[in-house]
Amino acid sequence: MRRVRYAVASSLDGYISGPKGEADWIIMDPEIDFGAIFNEFDTCLLGRRTFEGMGAAGDTAMPGMKTLVFSRTLRQSDHRVTIVGEKAEETVAALKASPGKDVWLFGGGTLFRSLASAGLVDTVELAIMPILLGAGIPLLPAPADSIKLTLTAHKVYQTGIVSLEYSIR
Repeated sequence: MRRVRYAVASSLDGYISGPKGEADWIIMDPEIDFGAIFNEFDTCLLGRRTFEGMGAAGDTAMPGMKTLVFSRTLRQSDHRVTIVGEKAEETVAALKASPGKDVWLFGGGTLFRSLASAGLVDTVELAIMPILLGAGIPLLPAPADSIKLTLTAHKVYQTGIVSLEYSIR
């Protein structure tokens, strides 16, 4: 069975983007093999706000991956990616049961909260950046159920990034 992995960058104070959706504080560490990371996935899950933020930056899909955007307001006819409306849990459960590589839950926090509550997320993989933002989009927005985690891997980079990987119990 495929795993759904919430792999995301976070500030030390728990934000995945700044107050206006900015991500310019994320360090692109040369020690991290992004090609190898991208190769672990063939599908990417995005919430509407993350998708719109990517679109503003000129990107609307993850290269080489099937991209699903979860939104109740976007229309399929307006986009080249797959728009998932009301059946988020059923769609992700079917993805997990289908053959393929792991599924990257790229963003955002609200989509993570929803899918984790449904028991559909397998891991939380944080790249904690050496910055305190003070405000922004939280990793896990309230209200949320607690999620018990087990540490499975960690690494500290010269740039100050700390990578933490947890399985969800």
